[in-house]
Amino acid sequence: MLSVIRRARKSLGQMLVGLGAVVLSACVPATGPGTPPPGGGSVQVALLVPSGSGQSQDELFGSNLENAARLAMADLSGVNVDLRVYRTGGSPAKASALAKQAVDEGAQVILGPFYSEEANAAGVAVASTGVNVLAFSNNAAIAGGNVFVLGQTFDVTARRLAGYAVRNGKSNVLIVHDRNVAGEVGKAAIERGVAAAGGKVVGVTSYEFSQNGIVQAAPGIVSAARSSGATALFLTADTAGALPLLTQLLVDNGIDRATTQFIGLTRWDIPPATLSLPGVQGGWFALPDPGLTAQFRERYAAAYGSQPAPVAALAYDGIAAIGALAGRVKGGAPIGKADLTQSAGFAGVAGIFRFLPNGTNQRGLAVAQIRGNQVVIVDAAPRSFAGAGF
Repeated sequence: MLSVIRRARKSLGQMLVGLGAVVLSACVPATGPGTPPPGGGSVQVALLVPSGSGQSQDELFGSNLENAARLAMADLSGVNVDLRVYRTGGSPAKASALAKQAVDEGAQVILGPFYSEEANAAGVAVASTGVNVLAFSNNAAIAGGNVFVLGQTFDVTARRLAGYAVRNGKSNVLIVHDRNVAGEVGKAAIERGVAAAGGKVVGVTSYEFSQNGIVQAAPGIVSAARSSGATALFLTADTAGALPLLTQLLVDNGIDRATTQFIGLTRWDIPPATLSLPGVQGGWFALPDPGLTAQFRERYAAAYGSQPAPVAALAYDGIAAIGALAGRVKGGAPIGKADLTQSAGFAGVAGIFRFLPNGTNQRGLAVAQIRGNQVVIVDAAPRSFAGAGF
């Protein structure tokens, strides 16, 4: 069964948590999400995509990111975006060189690259120019300085789910994580999220990232849940890795599902076949607003004849934010950090989002539960940055 446990081509820091949805304009401080940006303006954008590596995944993601960026451009009113596409082939060295080239050619902001090592290299390459990089990454470790990450970070997910859990009586959390880089990063995010929500981490347990490791660890995890008084198990496992086997073994070893809530740091609805697994029934996870996601997918398919990869939404969001700020830049100056981090945020295809001064982001996520092999939204995605959900 652990044939599903496999390592991605890139490390966790380079992977993206899928996001998608549609709101047709971005917001600025005086108006609020969903309000068309005033003043129009023009801006030159360098789009760095992973095409050119010879790998089919990079070609697919590259074309999807460019398509979504152009779809977002068409939705902007009174804004002229001069989009120039640079193909990095997934190479940090090439990303660095192309970022410099783009700035020399007049880029006022860089959208991309895709992988975190590329984004870090591009940011370093143009740091002295004042040009900011909006990377297609969820790796908070590369954020900061002139690099902002667009992807849904573990911290965003953990805070959303921990807040919902505490409000619903599941405040004693046992963290269960993979014994690898992804698991350690996820564990730390859950610890921060639970603390921010006012909950309590009553224990931390882990397992070797292998079939035998999970089989051996499952009885001890169940025992730790009982002895610690945990009301929730917060799991870092994903559907392409340990999640299918881990959840089933926890059930087989007698975890009390009536009193112990499963919570997932990753998406449990991708691929859809995961929804039929007995072990995930009743589990909570976070995702972008499904209604907005469906609208974006429909519009993308109508424009390009195929469904978008989830990562395509990040390019739309980036252009939406850039378009909202285009009227503020004069004389070819870069889009500044103060503008990017304005508190009202932006409205994109995953719902509301905003960049933080440290280069990370906040996103409005929904909380879902798997019931009867279906996804049921139990707490809708917030539509503003005030109130529950943040």
